[in-house]
Amino acid sequence: MDKKKNIIILGSTGSIGTQTIEVIAKHPQLFKIVGLAANSRFDLLARQIKQFKPQMVCIGDKAAGLAEIDGPGSKFKLVRGPEGLKILASLPGADMVVNALVGSAGLEPTLAAVKAGHDVALANKETLVAGGQLVMPAVKKNKVRLLPIDSEHVALHQCLEGRDPATVKNLILTASGGPFRNHSLKQLDRVKARHALNHPTWSMGKKVTIDSATLMNKGLEMIEAHYLFGLPPERIKIVIHPESIIHSMVEFSDGSIIAYLSTPDMRLPIQYALTHPQRLPSLVKECQLDELPKLTFHKPDRMTFKCLGLAYLAIKRGGIIPAVMNAANEAAVQAFLEGRIKFLQIPGLIAGVMNKFKATGVRQISDVTSAGQSARRLSENILKSFQRE
Repeated sequence: MDKKKNIIILGSTGSIGTQTIEVIAKHPQLFKIVGLAANSRFDLLARQIKQFKPQMVCIGDKAAGLAEIDGPGSKFKLVRGPEGLKILASLPGADMVVNALVGSAGLEPTLAAVKAGHDVALANKETLVAGGQLVMPAVKKNKVRLLPIDSEHVALHQCLEGRDPATVKNLILTASGGPFRNHSLKQLDRVKARHALNHPTWSMGKKVTIDSATLMNKGLEMIEAHYLFGLPPERIKIVIHPESIIHSMVEFSDGSIIAYLSTPDMRLPIQYALTHPQRLPSLVKECQLDELPKLTFHKPDRMTFKCLGLAYLAIKRGGIIPAVMNAANEAAVQAFLEGRIKFLQIPGLIAGVMNKFKATGVRQISDVTSAGQSARRLSENILKSFQRE
């Protein structure tokens, strides 16, 4: 890199955001943080501002952390809320936006970054799940790069790089299976949020950890892979791999399979997205092949973990349905975290919402946002009926 790359981090105090900052701190000669956005943990945000001195900071509309971050001598511009995120994401002079926001709030800032000519490192699955039909054409039109941060998609990106797309037969995403992979339905009926948040392999935020437990996370990643790599859903396979050493595989037309292995640590895929096409020393422990456990694989239990099938159904129906599914899932996960529904009721809520919508087309951002808002309202109505049972 000839000059420092100017980086904006959306969601800087969350799991991916803080790990991104670790990677940047490892290579201070390569990166300069010019923008930060957060909606919580303002004490941490204040420390980030003091350390990196960004030009612009965004906090939530209702955030009460202004006094903590806007101290004497502050020289950054402060913006707020969804509009503030779009302003920050399109900040002139930025080179890359790291989108580590949670949920559908990530879509509009991604589009703003792309239209401003900024590359995007994307950890926010919902951007492509809800708005892939808008985002990918915008990426092509504006001649920018959209690089994934999910370990599975980073793995696929590396397995596919330089390959003839015509020779690709299937993409294979691996899943740890989450904390409940060996549970019976009777056991699953009793699980609480605190059990689901104890992931066996990865350190992640609450929402993505619950999605991992339901296997919805893998469904979202399948849709994301569909948009990133252009393969139809039926050629994107899921396999349970509890050891989380092989992150994804590509099967080719001659029957060969190329796999990507690494220590399960999100800082490695984050660094890949930040530095591509360069490779640099990382903070991650090397993968010692002679110390690895036995690597195992098996099919996902779709009868027990029904969210995975709902994701395949959503992308098959198309139009606004993936956005509807995504919004219903966000509502269901939040309700589970609050103790309002049981773990096994999550897919039922999502399916109930999806069944009420027709697969109308997506032509503009308002089609996606309107579908999401309607799906959330319907989710709340269905939740009330669940709670009366």
